[in-house]
Amino acid sequence: MRVVRFTPQPDAGLGNDPLFGILEDDDQITIISGDPIYHGIQKTAARVELAKVRLLAPVIPRSKIVCVGKNYADHAAEMGSEVPTEPIIFLKPNTSVIGPGDTIVWPAMAPTIDYEAELAIVIGRVCKEVPKERVKDVIFGYTLANDVTTRELQKRDGQWTRAKSFDTFCPLGPWIETEFVPGTQRISLTVNGEIKQDASISQMMFGIEDIVHFVTQVMTLLPGDVIITGTPAGIGPLPEKSTVTVSIEGLGELTNKVSARP
Repeated sequence: MRVVRFTPQPDAGLGNDPLFGILEDDDQITIISGDPIYHGIQKTAARVELAKVRLLAPVIPRSKIVCVGKNYADHAAEMGSEVPTEPIIFLKPNTSVIGPGDTIVWPAMAPTIDYEAELAIVIGRVCKEVPKERVKDVIFGYTLANDVTTRELQKRDGQWTRAKSFDTFCPLGPWIETEFVPGTQRISLTVNGEIKQDASISQMMFGIEDIVHFVTQVMTLLPGDVIITGTPAGIGPLPEKSTVTVSIEGLGELTNKVSARP
């Protein structure tokens, strides 16, 4: 199921508050009661056309976004690094999250900003020290992410928090697919329609089970937390006023625009 979070248009007669729903095959959204990560998927009789809503980020992590660095060998090579022997993890704040169609805002202190297409895991329950064979039990679903980065600040600081934590630097969406099974699906990214990244998620050095097992040995994950799983080779700068689209087969497309440089 494709779980969406949205605000209706005024003429839809559904009020102004964000709602959750299931995007059906006929482009109708069946509205569900409450946040499905916390209350389960409880369909109501109400429906609304996809064309009459504005999609939002499908999840706002209650506590954290855990990121995996250098998880594709070709990306590690283009960064001048060896493949790590265990996952490299860091955090982005939940205030960096925006949804599909939202604008990535160029920070005043950033000379350039880079794109990074990533598969995102959405956690469905409180979990700690999850065995690899139980990882599927704690995953609510998957979505797409763009780990926007200021590369100069990343190099200057020697650690990655500032470079990756600006507001709008974590686009997520357009929905959470609860039945997605990671395998050999293509992950790609375009800037103004030109392909910049193109790989298979099977090329990840550490798979989903490895990542969740490793992260939960370090920290407790909460419902709605997100793990983004690393980017393939082909990273590069986003031009101002450009359009960037992340695509993963079976998950859809996440498109955002970039603001002018201040």
